[in-house]
Amino acid sequence: MVTVVIVSYNTEDILRHCLQALFTHSAGIEMEVFVVDNNSADGSCGMVQKEFPAVRLISNSKNVGFAAANNQAFRLASGRYIILLNPDAYLQPLSIRKGIDFMDDTVQCGLCGGKIISPEGRLEPSARRFPSALSKLLTLSSISGKFSNSPILNRHEFGGFAHDHPMEVDWVPGTFTIVRKEMLDSIGFFDERFYLYYEETDLCLRAKKAGWKVYFIPFAEVMHIGGASSKTRKEKTFDNKAAQILSFRMRSEWLYYRKNKGLFALLICAGIELLWYAARYTKNLLPTADAKKKRLSTLAVSHQIVQSLQDTRFGSISPPTPW
Repeated sequence: MVTVVIVSYNTEDILRHCLQALFTHSAGIEMEVFVVDNNSADGSCGMVQKEFPAVRLISNSKNVGFAAANNQAFRLASGRYIILLNPDAYLQPLSIRKGIDFMDDTVQCGLCGGKIISPEGRLEPSARRFPSALSKLLTLSSISGKFSNSPILNRHEFGGFAHDHPMEVDWVPGTFTIVRKEMLDSIGFFDERFYLYYEETDLCLRAKKAGWKVYFIPFAEVMHIGGASSKTRKEKTFDNKAAQILSFRMRSEWLYYRKNKGLFALLICAGIELLWYAARYTKNLLPTADAKKKRLSTLAVSHQIVQSLQDTRFGSISPPTPW
């Protein structure tokens, strides 16, 4: 028995396709499926009840966040493995079967993540190292993106790795993850202080500290749309890749650093980000056609950095939900 957990927020059509792909490509596998809906306003719950009656639906009256919603299903899970699946991730054939076989054969593996492919067929980051001040600087400056195949300049995302064989890594995205229930029962569920983002990074770090291994596996694959739930928050500012809500990312990042690396590490990383935007502001003091627009944008981001530090009291508390 395996347990599949999907957290949903305003993704009715995408969720439908996700569930269709899940059931199509899991024939012969005994499983229970939970959809935890975080107070969607688009008919997601009704669609699940009508079209997928076998799914166990948990309908929340408010958006409790990704970590807390997953934990609701974890507490009810009967499977020896729990499969986390984003509603905008569509399973490819044999992915669950091959993932289960890998976990059965690799008893020291606490959790593993599959290969993530974009709708256009491009490889998305599927294996990562834990965040650091250096990785932040390389990411902010776009150096890691420009040299994506470099094992040094894109070390954070294993640049140069062909993603063609299993490999032990630091952490894997929660887009499609297979988690050993035994491990969760021993180290605990997601830390619910992380409303969105960094909860899987924190879980992987805790797993490694407890002696478990984390793996990337290439033969379990999903096609990922990316940011589908987040993009429904039209009132929020997104990062330059338009995938993450900026203020949510910052809040969770400061919480992660304060919890796992201490105040000094948090101040270094936050300082790097503030200095980077200060440098961009200075650069745009030169008279160009869009200099004013860029200065205003830079000031807005800098304000959000400071605000997120205040909101979390420098990573020591999580603001009340919903964020």
